[in-house]
Amino acid sequence: MTGQAKRVLILEDEFLVAMLLEDLLLEMGHQVVGSLAQVGEAMTFADQADIDLAILDINLAGTKSFPVAEILRRRGIPFVFATGYGSDGLTGDFENELTLQKPYDPDELMRTIEEASARAGHRQHIEP
Repeated sequence: MTGQAKRVLILEDEFLVAMLLEDLLLEMGHQVVGSLAQVGEAMTFADQADIDLAILDINLAGTKSFPVAEILRRRGIPFVFATGYGSDGLTGDFENELTLQKPYDPDELMRTIEEASARAGHRQHIEP
C-alpha cells in the first residue's frame, strides 16, 4: 500500500457490498472504524467520530447520502461517493466530487482514496 493508513467510514446499505469493501480496505492497510447502512446513524457517526475518509453509497434504499457528505465537508474530512450508476446521481454542491464505480476495482479504490486525501490536503492549505 502506498500512502498512510486511513480510518475509514463506510456507508453502504447492501451487506455483501459493504463486506467486500471492508475486506479490500483492510487488505490495503486501512482501518474501518464504522460500516453503517442508514443515513441517520451515519450522520451522528460522521459528526462525532475520528475519521480520515468516508466512502458513501449515493443511494441507500431511496435516501441520498448527501446529508452525511455535508457533515464531512464541514469537518474537512474527505469523502468519495460510491455508485453503480456513474456520477449521474450527483447534483448541486456534489457534482464535482469523486465517485467510485461499483463493483469495486482494488486499483481504482486505492487511486481514489489517494486522490481524495490529496484534495483534502490541498483544500486545507488554501482555505482559511
